[in-house]
Amino acid sequence: MNKRVACIGYGALTPVGNTPAECYKAADEGRSALTLHTGTFGCANPFVASLFEDRSAIADDYTFFDSLIIRAASQAIESAGIDPASGRVAFVLSTIKGNIEFIGKQDISLPASAARMARYFNNPNPAIVVSNACISGLAALVQGRRTMLTGKYDYVVVVGAEVQSHFIVSGFQSLKALSERPCKPFDAGRDGLNLGEAAAAIVLGNSAYGWELADGAIRNDANHISGPSRSGEGSYNALRYILREAEIDDISFINPHGTATIYNDEMEAIAIDRAGLANVPLFGLKGCFGHTMGAAGILESIISMMACDNKTILPTKGFENLGVSVPVQVSAAKRSCTGLSFVKLLSGFGGVNGALLFKKGGQA
Repeated sequence: MNKRVACIGYGALTPVGNTPAECYKAADEGRSALTLHTGTFGCANPFVASLFEDRSAIADDYTFFDSLIIRAASQAIESAGIDPASGRVAFVLSTIKGNIEFIGKQDISLPASAARMARYFNNPNPAIVVSNACISGLAALVQGRRTMLTGKYDYVVVVGAEVQSHFIVSGFQSLKALSERPCKPFDAGRDGLNLGEAAAAIVLGNSAYGWELADGAIRNDANHISGPSRSGEGSYNALRYILREAEIDDISFINPHGTATIYNDEMEAIAIDRAGLANVPLFGLKGCFGHTMGAAGILESIISMMACDNKTILPTKGFENLGVSVPVQVSAAKRSCTGLSFVKLLSGFGGVNGALLFKKGGQA
């Protein structure tokens, strides 16, 4: 068995683009759909978020959320050229809240959404659900990689999505985590995150070409229910694992979580420095897409792969002046790169942290 797990198909939908190419173009040009919302979802306090204007479903028996995951998966499946109805194909769904807006009105369980997705594609296998706070998308890719390595499947379709609601927005507002202006990742003036909506999908397969999902690690530092470790322990340990056989000089950039909250950005900078990566360029994407929660790990990995394909370090929208204690190399403007690998980081409530290492293979 060829154990090289490669990313062979992409799909993405966000308020700034309906395809991966459109989403990448927005990030490359520093565009965003982050907008101040007043009264949206019935929330008493204003908030900045990136929300879809068209919230229609693909059919009456599908919600908008279910429609998003199906549309993103369809794009990735088409670009990979696979048969989703095959028993040799597995599906993994990443989301944190799913259809939470319909609580009390229908079955909002995440397995129910995953099952509807699998049925839509006539796939006979039970879909896997990954819901692990804000690292869900990254954790789903780790799960997809592990599923591929069992040899039971030829392909794994990893899909992540999130839509916002009163439940989610009011929860983040109660934690004083949201900003009423566009977010400023790693900046001295950062004061909170912006929420976002998105769906993204990656098809994993065995291939000698394209981007390899070379390694992944999930670590929990059990620091606090919502506060990150001040020493970056979990993120550092995840980084240390994926870098154990890596050549740091080959790493083009790091795409961190970069939420623009005071403590998360500081924690990530400390972990990056402890892992010996302080001189590696990094860029955040939350200023473009907002924090897309269960979609973030997948969407931001796709954008990062496309950036490296274009030999580009993207700008960190909203960043101006470094506001963390470690002099990490935050990209304020677009610039070129030459490496053949990159690192993706995420962290989340409950002390969860994750890291992925992507490596570029041959050209098809």
